[in-house]
Amino acid sequence: MRQVLFRIPWDGIPIGDYWLPIFGWGLLLLVWLGFCAWTLYDIRRQTGRWQLPDALSTAFWIALAVAIIQAPVFGPRMAPQGAPLYGYGAMLVVGFAAAMWLANHRARREGFPPETIGDLAIWLFLAGIGGARTFYLVQYHEIAFAGVQTLPQFLFAVVNLSSGGIVLYGSLIGGALAYFAFCHLRKLPPLTLADVITPSIFVGIGFGRIGCLLNGCCFGDRCDLPWCVQFPAESVPWLALVQRGFLAPDAPHTPPLHPTQIYSAIDGFLIAGLTLWYHRHRRRSGDVLALGLLLSSATRFLIEFVRGDEYGQWGTSLTISQWISLVLFAVGMGLLAYLSRTNRKAAPAQPA
Repeated sequence: MRQVLFRIPWDGIPIGDYWLPIFGWGLLLLVWLGFCAWTLYDIRRQTGRWQLPDALSTAFWIALAVAIIQAPVFGPRMAPQGAPLYGYGAMLVVGFAAAMWLANHRARREGFPPETIGDLAIWLFLAGIGGARTFYLVQYHEIAFAGVQTLPQFLFAVVNLSSGGIVLYGSLIGGALAYFAFCHLRKLPPLTLADVITPSIFVGIGFGRIGCLLNGCCFGDRCDLPWCVQFPAESVPWLALVQRGFLAPDAPHTPPLHPTQIYSAIDGFLIAGLTLWYHRHRRRSGDVLALGLLLSSATRFLIEFVRGDEYGQWGTSLTISQWISLVLFAVGMGLLAYLSRTNRKAAPAQPA
């Protein structure tokens, strides 16, 4: 694991006799300007006119620019040693970029407006992070708010992601709500667009699970297989096992554990490939989404049996993620039944 990949000095990086600024009026702002210019040009190239993204996306990019410019002022107060680049956050960014590229490429082939995926990505990113964090705070409130006594401590605990702190299903729920709101406002066919972006969702999940391994969260149960992993002292799994009384406080590392993060990453990439292939063979809009729901809920249900970070809920041995998996599997089956029924109704009558 590697929670912090490296730290970026707030005042820049020395290159020979020159000091290259990163934050403030530096390299990151230049990258931001280049990306915005390319986005606007791409919209202009495909639509024939200059136009801005929707209000939420525009506000997000403006807020990002303000954060980059003001980082040297406020950053040293929060992280005096430099801006930490967390392994988990880096994988989220990589997954987000890969998923967005794939979805944008596929949406163009399906005839959606060129700005659709860029705007939708902002909606899903913000709602997904908010939903994932909210779900974690509700499910693990005893851990997240341990020792919190003041309002500043409470607010910091709400936004502190350095010790893990997001739950995949919360992200999916928050993202789903934002998705249907987006399609309603844009008057887009939700099932058709869902088939386009479903493979991208699982690409993002695959990279996100690699981030889980770097961070140490979502760890597995004890394992005797050759590919087991051990996490060092003070890591997320080590702290959790010590707190539960399963590990001595002076233990140098955790016992061998299942690399469930890798299981889930492989699972995400495989489902992305299957849904990408199935899109060419689907019979109606919504089939790819239904397949993704069925596969992901079934595999997540099975992986939970070798996870070690959750307990059974409501007097059963099933974790909360397994209960949600059962619900999502039922939703997938219901969606298939709905699509089959509407397809029969829409089919022309056969001659006698």
